[in-house]
Amino acid sequence: MTTKKSVTIYWAIIGLLLLTIAGLVLKFVVLGRTGTVADGRVTILLEPSERAVVLNEMRQFLAGIQGMLEAADRGDAAAIAKIARPLGIAAAHNVPAGLAAKLPLEFKTLGHGVHDDFDRIAMDAEAMNDSRLSLHQLGVAMKKCVACHATYQIAATPAAVR
Repeated sequence: MTTKKSVTIYWAIIGLLLLTIAGLVLKFVVLGRTGTVADGRVTILLEPSERAVVLNEMRQFLAGIQGMLEAADRGDAAAIAKIARPLGIAAAHNVPAGLAAKLPLEFKTLGHGVHDDFDRIAMDAEAMNDSRLSLHQLGVAMKKCVACHATYQIAATPAAVR
């Protein structure tokens, strides 16, 4: 085989590998494992145990928000910071990689944004001792929650698809 033919074959193989990698990135990083429902939302299809992880995190957000609202009502910025800190980006690292691969990029972006917001709320509550600012920041974070719930539904994967 001539050198020119060898180089052409190598480039073809490299091209196919790059296309394969791009397809995998699209599937596992950008699109996730999704479907649609009658109300127009995107259904994220997860194993029941994975669905439980996501829903548990959302319940933790709700409990934290409720606690921060009570603390803000008392004007207790220190309590706001204490409640917000564990909901920050460090909590996002508890999500298994296999689960993260099934989530659409926009969902992950919204989720990381909420975790970042909780970190900001905690830092600012400690630094500024201003519960009204915390309430404003919480309102901004909640817009991401509303956007996510308006866009997505978390569903267990049907047994036939597993």
